[in-house]
Amino acid sequence: MSMGRAMPHDTAPLHVTGAARYVDDIPLPAGALHLAFGLSTIAHGDILSVDLSAVRAAPGVMMVLSAADFDEMPDCSPSAHDEPLLAVGRVHYLGQPVFLVVADSHLAARKAARLGRVDYAPLPAILTVDDALAAGSRFEAGPVVWAKGDASAAIAAAAHVIEGEMEVGGQEHFYLEGQIAAAVPQEGGDMLIHSSTQHPTEIQHKVAHALHIPMHGVRVEVRRMGGGFGGKESQGNALAIACALAARATGRACKMRYDRDDDMMITGKRHDLRIRYRAGFDEAGRVAGVEFQHLFRCGWALDLSIPVADRAMLHSDNCYHLTDVRLESYRLRTNTQSATAFRGFGGPQGMVGIERVMDHIAHHRGMDPLALRRLNFYAGMGETEEVASRGGQTLNATTSGGQPPHPRGISAKMNEVQTTPYHMPVEDFIGHELVAALELSSGYGARRLAIAAWNKASPVMKRGIALTPVKFGISFTLTHLNQAGALVHVYQDGSIHLNHGGTEMGQGLFQKVAQVAAGVFGVDMAAVKITATDTAKVPNTSATAASSGSDLNGMAAQAACLTIRGRMAEFLAQRHQAQPSDVRFADGFVRVGGARYSFAEAAALVYAARVSLSATGFYATPQITWDRAKGRGRPFLYFAYGAAVTEVVIDTLTGENRILRADLLHDTGASLNPALDIGQVEGAYVQGAGWLTMEELVWDDKGALRTHAPSTYKIPACSDRPPVFNVALWGQANRAGTIGKSKAVGEPPFMLGISAFLALSDAVAACGDGTRYVALDAPATPERILAAVERQRDV
Repeated sequence: MSMGRAMPHDTAPLHVTGAARYVDDIPLPAGALHLAFGLSTIAHGDILSVDLSAVRAAPGVMMVLSAADFDEMPDCSPSAHDEPLLAVGRVHYLGQPVFLVVADSHLAARKAARLGRVDYAPLPAILTVDDALAAGSRFEAGPVVWAKGDASAAIAAAAHVIEGEMEVGGQEHFYLEGQIAAAVPQEGGDMLIHSSTQHPTEIQHKVAHALHIPMHGVRVEVRRMGGGFGGKESQGNALAIACALAARATGRACKMRYDRDDDMMITGKRHDLRIRYRAGFDEAGRVAGVEFQHLFRCGWALDLSIPVADRAMLHSDNCYHLTDVRLESYRLRTNTQSATAFRGFGGPQGMVGIERVMDHIAHHRGMDPLALRRLNFYAGMGETEEVASRGGQTLNATTSGGQPPHPRGISAKMNEVQTTPYHMPVEDFIGHELVAALELSSGYGARRLAIAAWNKASPVMKRGIALTPVKFGISFTLTHLNQAGALVHVYQDGSIHLNHGGTEMGQGLFQKVAQVAAGVFGVDMAAVKITATDTAKVPNTSATAASSGSDLNGMAAQAACLTIRGRMAEFLAQRHQAQPSDVRFADGFVRVGGARYSFAEAAALVYAARVSLSATGFYATPQITWDRAKGRGRPFLYFAYGAAVTEVVIDTLTGENRILRADLLHDTGASLNPALDIGQVEGAYVQGAGWLTMEELVWDDKGALRTHAPSTYKIPACSDRPPVFNVALWGQANRAGTIGKSKAVGEPPFMLGISAFLALSDAVAACGDGTRYVALDAPATPERILAAVERQRDV
């Protein structure tokens, strides 16, 4: 079977040798032109005049466009039609495109774009959460509120109450390949678009709208991206539209590529936010009620902020059963880049909030944070009354089923189906077993004791350790996006052509789906040709996002392959007077009635019999129901789980810090490809830790992003990975009916990085006497760590 085999990425040799072809490597017809935007230099203001004479006179410039050249300004927004290609009358953030330069080279276009003269009448700029709150600057009339039970009453009646707030920073995607698109005019006014995008159909739709032609007149092709992380879900629209408009106007191929500075100045980031919380709990630390307030800074346009902020609310429970909870979310409009999708899509922001609450409660009660977390976990599958009655004890014995015990406290009831804050039953919770296994394999308990002893003897360097779990919901919360299509051809020589609606951004999706196809036909992987995502082959695709690429496209491809295999089996069964169910496809052969054909021979026979060897496949995720207005329903097909233990060390004189060791155990169901999945878990953890520990976005008081290049924005490098990095997959099949019983792996392990943040908090706590909670903000930069150390020592 091809499914489940550990195999390398299909184009790994091309990646490491530089032979993999990206958009910038695609040869364009002679005379191709290059584009660049002229950007606003203030964060908010009315445009009084635009002088582009020097731009038009610059060497190599072929055409210059501003708002004055459009009867109707094309829209780039994925949602609210509030993102004009070029600013019309007013600019809303520093870095907003104001005019477009078309020149004979990339360098000529960029140089000319700096010659524009734009006069503004500055307006007050809303830059921060506090500014937006004071001005009432929101995307929705009031906060979105979801509730279960009565959180206020539960907190009031609780024995203990904590409250606090934390700042959580944004994050730059920093994909290796920047935003880029190319447009090649076709006959009859049609347009071919090459784009580095996670959402080819959206590019197709936006370009067709801008050109005033039907979608069938625009073909979008995506072979691969050099990284996406959500940043290429909607941010590529502007480049593709600009190229298409210029290509139609000039009749020549046009390409646009942002330089890194422009990319960071123009495009959206992960949403930053302020989280306020209040929680009540009993003597044991069991949560009675909790209230969250999320203050999201969304930027100047709506983009995907509503579903991002919604998903943060949907993950405000993480692994913890909250009986009484109130979630309040503000989506605030500011004069900064429009925040957008980023790996986890709001889930990490919601999850870090509840993990902060659990850490705060553990500090208040003087408990081991892991014991506190376990006490508040959802009930596990098959959890017994006897185990539940043990409260928050940490036990070493196993139950009669051979699994570690799962202490939940006396409130846990046998066969109780517990629900999330949005009233979805949690029926597949494996957090108890998974965390117990990681605790054992990582030596968490002994290491925690050893670290405490080490800290007592070390006045300058302090270590910390934390174990945090993950429960992440899988499906698009916008229900109609949970669909996918595929197109499969079997040629008469037995070779297989595979196409589907997912996009490859380095994660290995194409290889996984090809493994599905090879498994259905029982052939070697070499027989399957992986082809570029193409809107002319598979229409109406959803973005490759929400960790759903393998789930959706794998099922669609399987459906197409099964259709063809069924036709082949029916023909061969008739030929040998057998039943179709008796036909076996395995090891490159087809066996029926004592006969054996190579797959190629079988394909040739079926072709000669005039039986179709081509099929489309379609899949729509079942069981999804969601009412976002009420905050009720089943927005996810299933949950993916994981846990991480991170050990860190800090220098209390400088705030500098290092991750010393990370142990990760992640649930990928029955993995389609363990090698690829382990790579995804490793990369996600490092990126998640980077978000919370070092990646700091800084805007000045004029609204200018000051961290807009690798020289000023720090991402984790190879040397920042833990020297001891243990990663394992849980390996249990998904209970839901997914492809091969696998689980999504793109986004869920990102939140394993929360353990690094809380380990740093634990290290800082070692500097004090235990009376003051650390209350560290994210990212936990050396400056923030040093300030937190000083606060601890001031007690």
